[in-house]
Amino acid sequence: MSDLSNYRKSYEKSALIESEVDANPLMQFRKWFHEVEAYAGIEEVNAMTVSTLGLDGFPKARIVLLKKYDENGFVFYTNYHSEKGKAISAHPQVGLSFFWPSMERQVIIKGIAEKVPATVSDAYFNSRPEGSRLGAMVSPQSEVISSYAYLYQQLTDLESQMLNKELIRPSHWGGFLIKPVSIEFWQGRPNRLHDRIRYTLEADLDWKIERLAP
Repeated sequence: MSDLSNYRKSYEKSALIESEVDANPLMQFRKWFHEVEAYAGIEEVNAMTVSTLGLDGFPKARIVLLKKYDENGFVFYTNYHSEKGKAISAHPQVGLSFFWPSMERQVIIKGIAEKVPATVSDAYFNSRPEGSRLGAMVSPQSEVISSYAYLYQQLTDLESQMLNKELIRPSHWGGFLIKPVSIEFWQGRPNRLHDRIRYTLEADLDWKIERLAP
């Protein structure tokens, strides 16, 4: 067994003060996202953890890529028939989290998922490289397959079939919009007295801002 009790770090790069945050958490997220984008050495700033409650009753978390965010929420794309897609359809309460260790920051989001309009999924699908579109069409995501060779052969066959033909988005592949009801911004601070500022959506659609103990 490995004892990791001595893994420690002092977080000292920044602070998060109530008087300095935006009244709208989506604007605060935009500010942080742009700051992280500008920070050298961070790859895939848009990588986020999506947590769902599975049909087997177990929670599951996995990394996906955020493809859009605006005043409505956060959008990513997946196969609706995948384990993730089925879980979200059954239990649309979803958790998102971003971890940007180089800036000692996290963003933790609770939200309600809904499918984006088909026209939006079409537009994004058509913007992807051809290989990515073919991959989405051929992969029975989350299903058991015999081997990588089998999947690669399916891709090769589909490439031949679709040569010089328009690639149409499968109806079972598309986007989810996560509409936030709670967004927490976490900034590491010395002595484990981290800053935690939580926004909670209220009945009148205003955002309540509170500080949480670390």
